[in-house]
Amino acid sequence: MSVADLGSVVHSYAFGRIVVLSLTVSLSATALAALFGAPLGAALAIYAVPGRRLFVIVVNALLGLPPVVVGLALYLLLSRSSPLGMLGLLFTPGGMVLAQAVLAFPIVTALVHDAAADSWAEYGAALQIDGATRLQAMPHLVAIARSRVVTAILAGFGRTISEVGAILIVGGNIAGYTRTMTTAIVLETSEGNLSLALGLALVLIGISIAVSATIFALGNREGRGW
Repeated sequence: MSVADLGSVVHSYAFGRIVVLSLTVSLSATALAALFGAPLGAALAIYAVPGRRLFVIVVNALLGLPPVVVGLALYLLLSRSSPLGMLGLLFTPGGMVLAQAVLAFPIVTALVHDAAADSWAEYGAALQIDGATRLQAMPHLVAIARSRVVTAILAGFGRTISEVGAILIVGGNIAGYTRTMTTAIVLETSEGNLSLALGLALVLIGISIAVSATIFALGNREGRGW
């Protein structure tokens, strides 16, 4: 095998590893955000607890939270001198999952809240007449608004897969360990390795288009009652 062939194999392996890590981290972060955000969004739509309106406003305000600020905050929280330093998450894929989950959490929570609030307004009284408690009504409301809930989760994934600032700070962009598509594109472009940067960019664009198209299709389906 020539040096050129060996370089091509290494290049392909690095490319695949970066893509797999990006998808693994983003999917894990989205699942974590959905695990906590979806129930919270539904609960905020059903339970009239004190401060609910303020909390909903705060969640929606966090939709525009700068990723670099999240990265800096988590860096300080996860550093060795902090109380959470014992977790050893700084400069690891786990820390990157946490950073992306923080960014996706308000998106999932806010969108699920809107969907559940509409379903509660339309079907809440009927569910209570049938004997369902508010807690028992939650899964029914989520099922009724399932297209919008899936849209919320996909929107969260769209935020995580395209994120660069927070994971660059928390992950450190370590080759073969914490280097994702977005951080690799930044690095390879700065080093003049445009072939790898363009390849990763095409994959990232393809994923983003697929997510956006799915969200659009689900929105049309919900609106037309398919």
